[in-house]
Amino acid sequence: MNFKKLLWVALLGLSIHQNAFAERMLIDKVVATVNDGVILQSEVDQIINRVKEQAKQQNTELPSDQTLRIQAIDRLVDQTLMLQLAGRMGMEISDAQLDQTLASIAAEQGGTIADLRKTIEASGENFQEYREQIRKEITISQVRRANVDRRVYISPREITNLQKILAEQTGSAEEFDLGHILVKIPSKATPEEIEDARIRANKVIEFLNEGKEFKRIAIASSSGPKALEGGQLGWMSINEMPSLFAEAVKGKKKDEIIGPVRSGAGFHILKVQDIRGRQVVETTEVRSRHILIKPSIILSEEKAREMLAGFAKDLRDGKADFGELAKEHSEDPGSALKGGEYDWTDPTTYVPAFKDTLMSLEIDEISEPFRTNYGWHIVQLLGKRVADKTEQAKLNRAHGLLYNRKFKEEAFKWQSEIREQAHIDIFAAE
Repeated sequence: MNFKKLLWVALLGLSIHQNAFAERMLIDKVVATVNDGVILQSEVDQIINRVKEQAKQQNTELPSDQTLRIQAIDRLVDQTLMLQLAGRMGMEISDAQLDQTLASIAAEQGGTIADLRKTIEASGENFQEYREQIRKEITISQVRRANVDRRVYISPREITNLQKILAEQTGSAEEFDLGHILVKIPSKATPEEIEDARIRANKVIEFLNEGKEFKRIAIASSSGPKALEGGQLGWMSINEMPSLFAEAVKGKKKDEIIGPVRSGAGFHILKVQDIRGRQVVETTEVRSRHILIKPSIILSEEKAREMLAGFAKDLRDGKADFGELAKEHSEDPGSALKGGEYDWTDPTTYVPAFKDTLMSLEIDEISEPFRTNYGWHIVQLLGKRVADKTEQAKLNRAHGLLYNRKFKEEAFKWQSEIREQAHIDIFAAE
């Protein structure tokens, strides 16, 4: 009797287990296959639920669930293809790299990773799943970048042409206060007269570079129509001035002397006395040197830190030479042979810990040991300056606009090619 009861309980338990398993299988049924991978219903539901939640918060009207399902599966197909390609490329995102990205996301929201976790969990999401989703997004971004970058070509002519268009669009807002001196050449001048005028023009530039007053030199030396006014042409935009002057002043800075510029009338000398309407881009640059020690199985974290602390003390006491220590001990192949030195650089290009430490130093000061994802460092600030990057910013803008347009075009083509080469089956909804 007891045996029958136990058997009945076991069979009942098995039945319940099978029903529960069948229910889970129903929830996680396969809705599509992508090569040797699968897309599950739960993944589709997760995307749809997230879209619906965002739409609710933003008071946005959504299309039908069927349309959302098609869109979600389409996104998951592309995602699966990218992750499969990442696997074939051997591309992996380390936990350290993932943590850096999460820290950046948290910092943009004014908090830490712990704060980000609280926010995610408060919204009802699992933080570990969120973390892995970010890992996937980083992987997909890097796969796309690696494969599409080499398909994007931008010629110097394209950049130049776009810069001209952008300058024409914004040039009317930029005006120059110009001073002008003309060293005249007689009509039908002999080579000797032309050379004499060139020598006089160069002498005028020499005086101006020595700091002589422009107006006084113009009154004394210029044959231009505004000579008696000290050569003052007043405020003009690029479009208002003679094309010869327009080409000459492009990209020039305030107080810059330009010339001599030859025309049929003679040799022109210009001074950019002031500029208005120009967006000036200035960047702080630093020059530095560092020593990098990488912890290993042989060298522990603490030993690496202590080693650099000893170097820093010896350097401050004048018992060691930074360059020699860097050449002998630094594990940064890019700077070790140069005594650990980096040339003038925008500090924002460095990893945050390196940048923050560097910017906290006084000139010639040596830091305490600090850790980055590369290892342990000490760094010395050798110099700091403000550089005018206006022209570089214009070039970067033109290049960036061209790159973004071409990258989107090529990414779409590449994504279509990848899909065409893949074996994809999408099953109809029941």
